[in-house]
Amino acid sequence: MQITRNQFSVLEAIVKSNGTLSQRDLKKMTSLSLGTINKTIKSLNSEGLIEGGIITSRGLESLEPYRVKRAIFLAAGFGSRMMPITLNTPKPLVRVHGVRIIDRLIEACLNTGIDEIYIVRGYLSEQFDQLLIKFPMIKFLENPAFKETNNISSSVVARNILSNSYIFEADLLLKNPSILKHYHYNSSFFAIKKEYSDDWCFTVKNNIIQSEKLGGKGDDNYQMVGISYWNEEDGKKLSDDIMSVYLSPGGKERYWEQVPLEYKKERYKIEINECKEEDIVEIDTFNELKDIDESYKL
Repeated sequence: MQITRNQFSVLEAIVKSNGTLSQRDLKKMTSLSLGTINKTIKSLNSEGLIEGGIITSRGLESLEPYRVKRAIFLAAGFGSRMMPITLNTPKPLVRVHGVRIIDRLIEACLNTGIDEIYIVRGYLSEQFDQLLIKFPMIKFLENPAFKETNNISSSVVARNILSNSYIFEADLLLKNPSILKHYHYNSSFFAIKKEYSDDWCFTVKNNIIQSEKLGGKGDDNYQMVGISYWNEEDGKKLSDDIMSVYLSPGGKERYWEQVPLEYKKERYKIEINECKEEDIVEIDTFNELKDIDESYKL
């Protein structure tokens, strides 16, 4: 069953609250106007999706196509910019304040109700086995081509499970787990609005990504964060498009996200899922790691 964006927003808020909400509460949680909320509640009642302000079984069923079903972590790379700490440890397993970087991401997924978790591994792959002690639900996908290719080869390995999935860079220091959601209406990239950045950025119009570039500035500039969500339809398209680009001349040197953002851009309409700088940190270099965790300065 397909529902409108406004219906989705109200239903998601009701599920989050686990109870009834006033229209003013819904306004705060959804950013919709009171008039729109009133109209949406009437439509939800008439369609049997809510009753007495509580979501019905039919309402939960209507949200099911938008549920995040799995998380995929791309963790095959060398982490060369983090040398020397990554000489003997894959970057996602490096500890920050005593906790492995990837642990926070996995725990956030589990707390959001996502327990189908895949890790694409390559460099020092056997070290990831230690995660099974704490997270026995993890399934590993092997990337035998990680030495010769860019991260597109990791997405090739996972190409058949991309629908209704989060895709994570596995080296992100997550400080605000609540940015992950149980439901998403459309495919999206997490991003931070910045007037200037020398990192990978999106140009955005009406919340839709127009282009990706290295460095950007202006009111429509967003810095990319290494988390994205792919709905069922886009996940299926990505499965074919990733392999097509990978097998094309020079394809093995591509980054996987260039497939929907550049090489097959006309087939996708990808939104921005805005977050804040304090929500998540990408640790690119050993010096950045030392700035965050002073124990590495010793």
